[in-house]
Amino acid sequence: MGLIIRSSAIHAAGCYTTTAVRKGARVAEYTGHRLSKDEADTSYEDSPITYLFGLGDGTIVIDGHCMAMFINHSCDANCETREVKGRVWIAAIRKIEAGEEITYDYCLYDGGDDHAICNCGAKKCRGTMYSPEEVLRRKAAARKAAKKSAKKKRTKRPSARNRYVRNEAAA
Repeated sequence: MGLIIRSSAIHAAGCYTTTAVRKGARVAEYTGHRLSKDEADTSYEDSPITYLFGLGDGTIVIDGHCMAMFINHSCDANCETREVKGRVWIAAIRKIEAGEEITYDYCLYDGGDDHAICNCGAKKCRGTMYSPEEVLRRKAAARKAAKKSAKKKRTKRPSARNRYVRNEAAA
């Protein structure tokens, strides 16, 4: 199977197949230098773009420098990732036609305040590259923070200036 890199409507560049791919076939391997999550966080602290792929529980990441780093996210992907014995494979979850862009759902779970906006254009796009579980976690955290903020506003004591009441009778 041949893969090429060219312009993509999803992101600047994308990975495309030059031949048809059968369902279940391995399309590419995500390879690169392995580092700890802490090393990756330090190395890419000020970088807006990374090609990091978390292994297992996310304590080790692959710093992608391979053909697979050009595979873009889609909420309606044609591939998925599979971790097999510490290696990450991108495999077709349906038949892919020659010339079609290869995509998988990134299911991000770490990114601080970054919104990880999705540009996949799928009919059921969730608007973010975060996993559905991470989206729910972030929404719950936002609701909790909003409730805490609202409660804090309700229980806030008035300032000293607002508490002063002029006693007209004493004047």
